[in-house]
Amino acid sequence: MHTKFKANMGSSFSSLLAFLLAFSHISGANASGSFVESKHSKHILGAIVDNSSRSGKEIGVSLQMALEDANKLSNQNLILHIRNSNGDPLEATAAAQALIKQGVKLIIGPLTWEETSLVAEVGSGNQIPVFSSVESAPSWAFERWPFLVQASPNKHAQMKAVAAILKSWEWTQVNVIHEDTDFSVTGIMPHLSEALKEANVEVSDVLTLPPFDSSSVSKELERLKGSQCRVFVVHLSFPLAVRFFERAKQMKMMEKDYVWITTDGFTNLVYSFNKSILSSTQGILGIKDHFPENEPHLQSFGKRFSRRFSLEYPEEYNYDPGIYAVQAYDALSTVALAMRQNERKGQDLLHKILHTTFDGLTGKIQFINQKLPPMQTFQIINVIGNGYQEIGFWSDGFGFSDTVNSNVTSNSSMKALVQVIWPGGSSSTPQGWTVSTNSKPLMIGVPNGSIFKQFVGVDYDFTRNVTTFRGYAIELFKAVREELPFDLPYQFVPSNDTYTRLVEQIHLKKFDAVVGDISIVSTRLQFADFTHPYTEAELVMIVPVRSKLGNKAWLFARPYTRSMWMLIFIMNLYNGFVVWLIERDHCSELRGSVLNQMGTLSWLSFSTLFSFHGSKLRSNLSRMAILVWLFWALVITQTYTANLSSILTVPQLEPTVDSIESLQSNNAVIGHFKISYVANYLEDVYKFNPKNIRNYTSPEDCIKDLRNKEIAAVFVAKPWAKILMARYCRGFTIAKPSVKIGGFAFAFPKGSPLLRPVTDALVRVSESGRQEELEKQMFASQKCVDLEQDDNSSLNVGSFWMLFVFTGSASTVALIIYIIRKLKQPMLVHRVRRQRTRSGIKVAKNHTSSSRIIYSKSSIKCIV
Repeated sequence: MHTKFKANMGSSFSSLLAFLLAFSHISGANASGSFVESKHSKHILGAIVDNSSRSGKEIGVSLQMALEDANKLSNQNLILHIRNSNGDPLEATAAAQALIKQGVKLIIGPLTWEETSLVAEVGSGNQIPVFSSVESAPSWAFERWPFLVQASPNKHAQMKAVAAILKSWEWTQVNVIHEDTDFSVTGIMPHLSEALKEANVEVSDVLTLPPFDSSSVSKELERLKGSQCRVFVVHLSFPLAVRFFERAKQMKMMEKDYVWITTDGFTNLVYSFNKSILSSTQGILGIKDHFPENEPHLQSFGKRFSRRFSLEYPEEYNYDPGIYAVQAYDALSTVALAMRQNERKGQDLLHKILHTTFDGLTGKIQFINQKLPPMQTFQIINVIGNGYQEIGFWSDGFGFSDTVNSNVTSNSSMKALVQVIWPGGSSSTPQGWTVSTNSKPLMIGVPNGSIFKQFVGVDYDFTRNVTTFRGYAIELFKAVREELPFDLPYQFVPSNDTYTRLVEQIHLKKFDAVVGDISIVSTRLQFADFTHPYTEAELVMIVPVRSKLGNKAWLFARPYTRSMWMLIFIMNLYNGFVVWLIERDHCSELRGSVLNQMGTLSWLSFSTLFSFHGSKLRSNLSRMAILVWLFWALVITQTYTANLSSILTVPQLEPTVDSIESLQSNNAVIGHFKISYVANYLEDVYKFNPKNIRNYTSPEDCIKDLRNKEIAAVFVAKPWAKILMARYCRGFTIAKPSVKIGGFAFAFPKGSPLLRPVTDALVRVSESGRQEELEKQMFASQKCVDLEQDDNSSLNVGSFWMLFVFTGSASTVALIIYIIRKLKQPMLVHRVRRQRTRSGIKVAKNHTSSSRIIYSKSSIKCIV
């Protein structure tokens, strides 16, 4: 599955003709003056390559092809002297000095920075431009060596591509392996570190390998193999990377569950891998420099290069050209365009080179500050079988895509690209880390000083020397562990540290995790990462409650307002007056003294609310009035009954504190359970006086002070508040407002590979209902200790004692009057008898006429 150049030309002659026409177009597009030069004028150029490497061999062949094309098309007489450095910086320095003695006007330098820096020193000292093929030179190098030109684009953006790959597959930790060279440490690693930081990927370990010593590879790989992280980024030169992967395969680290990502230093030569290298690199992902391979003139160049390379190096596995060959061709083409006139040399030649612009094999050639523009697009490949598969492309600022066409939709994740085959031939994405059954169990810290043992309780049996861990948080963690797709050995370890100090122990490597009622607060985020909160994220205020009914002595009057009671009283008097006025003509008992009539009128006005007098009424007018009156009375009495029932049956309680502002304005004393971040929040955010804040280590003491009104409120995390409200179920309430804070969660080391699967398992436990079941069990175990207290909604004599006073007083007054009348009755009887004796004759005479106007008590019934 090699990527090969495909010729679209009809014959080799037409291919060559098309290439020559293309070169003529390149050279003439931006050059001024004639291409015609005197063949007797010679321009000597020099080149330093490493013929022991595949890249050096390609550069040598490509330079010779570019020289021949330039001399043929522009009628120049360029001479190229190539020296072999064998990858040794000292040999490269000696070669540069020898070339200068031969009168070269320019040196095309080697690939490595160690060689380039020495050659640039020699070139700048002799005012000889050095065309460097190193992938990226530091900015200070061009100030130190003004004749240094970077002929290959900066490739720092590939580190962003590495980070994007890691982020695509949600790997949060990575091991970095790089070469121990000054250029790698100072030039590449900072860019990788910055890219990983932006992607929230933490470097678990860094392995630095010396360029030539391979004895330490096995030892360092053994150390990495024992770690949990299984994702590796490899930034090594090609020879060292070959030895490294051979050893990794021997140690069975190229198998399932491992992830290997290589940079361009190794991946750019993937097309040249022989069977031995391919067998030890199966499944790796690689970042490869991209250049437009499908362009006709590039395909023509590829065919010519393959024929020539196969003749010079028949022992090589593949003869296709790579990025080093096309970059070398563009480099010499740039020099050829700049040296069209004999006098071009030194500073003048450097100036002309830096202002030469044309379309080369790799794209547009244009220098900015002695460097080519940075490379923005890279190819992602996957080594499979006898070659490699092109996965897609990554472009800085656009993301991943199948092609590099401008109309193609890009994605932020490479999951949208071709399926990757990972080491071991697996198509399933590795999780990127492992916890083996043979590894040490996780040391999990558990707070020993939890105030609410319902969440976390640590019991120590001195007789058996056994420590038992219980509580909602412990049981929830066990349920989460059962949901993990792998075995997770662990060991709970009690700790007497404060909560913040306990989380800090994770950062200090004492604990691998912390389980308990640990809140997510900003001061702890610097030491650890937290899972998804498993409780509400609120800080609430618990205060005592009081009855809304106020003075219960007048409870019976609460259904109606004062104005309503007044209107009822007036309406009854008015209706009674109307009926009395009409009926007094039909009933002598409605007449009499003023005092008697007022009593009758009052009785008539209010008795109608409770009795019906329709059968005793003599006038239709009064009957009509009382009919409406009775309907009104029915509505009034029924509404009163319903409203009073509602008041007595619905709990009429309210918090004693309605806002935090009222606490502040009253300079109230408040409490909290001894947690540092709550105290800081009350002091720094709500500006409470520290002298008015009490710390509690016992729920009982806190509730006692609340009842005794020694404190006005207590601030507590919502999960703890629910425990308090379950135990002290009456007399207290959670008042508004609540404050949003971090809920309780499990803590792990920053970037821990366990964080994601544990969080996912926690979500599954919640969705399955298991978490809710554990929570109900915790609250069900809390027996309310306030059941014996008085029920505020119960009815008692105190709620109606005024009614009793009224009715009792009325009855007492009536009794007193009755007794007085009884005492006066004998005297009254004697006086009546004397009066009857005196007037007996007169009564007898008028008996007949008077009988017509006297009503019989049995025949006439008045409403009174």
